[in-house]
Amino acid sequence: MKNVLSIQSHVVFGYAGNKSATFPMQLNGIDVWALNTVQFSNHTQYGKWTGMVIPHQQIPEIVNGIEAIGELKNCDAVISGYIGSADQVDEIIKAFHQVKTHNKNALYLCDPVMGSEEKGCVVADGVREKLIDIALPHADIITPNLFELQQLSGLEVSNFEQAINAVQHLLGKGPKMVVVKHLGSAGKYQGKFDMLLGTQNGVWLLSRPLYPFAKDPVGVGDLTAGLFLANLLNGKSELEAFERMGNAVNEVMEITHKLGSYELQLIEARHAIMDPKAQFTAEKVA
Repeated sequence: MKNVLSIQSHVVFGYAGNKSATFPMQLNGIDVWALNTVQFSNHTQYGKWTGMVIPHQQIPEIVNGIEAIGELKNCDAVISGYIGSADQVDEIIKAFHQVKTHNKNALYLCDPVMGSEEKGCVVADGVREKLIDIALPHADIITPNLFELQQLSGLEVSNFEQAINAVQHLLGKGPKMVVVKHLGSAGKYQGKFDMLLGTQNGVWLLSRPLYPFAKDPVGVGDLTAGLFLANLLNGKSELEAFERMGNAVNEVMEITHKLGSYELQLIEARHAIMDPKAQFTAEKVA
């Protein structure tokens, strides 16, 4: 069994951050060690919430505790998502290197949660800069959306060709894989949900249906990053992991839409997450 240290947000009600990533990874046979950066009553897109940012000192304290019982050697990957303070970025990178001292093959997937085209940058002061300057160079895998792709690359991305160029640019900054979770307005196909996978071997596009939600569910990016990592750890190739993730996420979205839910219906979609029936395939575009 593979093990992942997942350092993300936590919501008590609903699905975002670790609540969106942990269960799907577990369904794929991955043991998840969830370490929360914030604990909120619900995700922030409701417009009101309660809770707190977890003190950054909790990250090394928890990781040191796992090290003290001799288990860090069994950690196969670290994934980070929503970060509550700039100081947490430093601690996450330290935690990853602490894991690497025990398992040199451990991976780091950075989901650089900053915001979106519609909302702009929504993270605390300093988080954006540290994700760019500190986290990006250390990441094996980076999973931005369109807004985050522009922030990380420093490039304008207003069309499909510019998106490919930005992905290739990021591959020169350290990561071995770039997954663009949602191309949004820079997508190739109108009316579709387009994602990109970039590696040293090329760039691939996966298009799936775009479901007409009254309000788009939150946590889809967390689900996407978690399932991509889970499939990689299960021995899938980069392309196989990308396609299987895309098909599983599609089925979650289809079920969530059919049920008219604002929250991802992960429990209802559990069988589809384990064994997606959709057969969307990626096309090589660069």
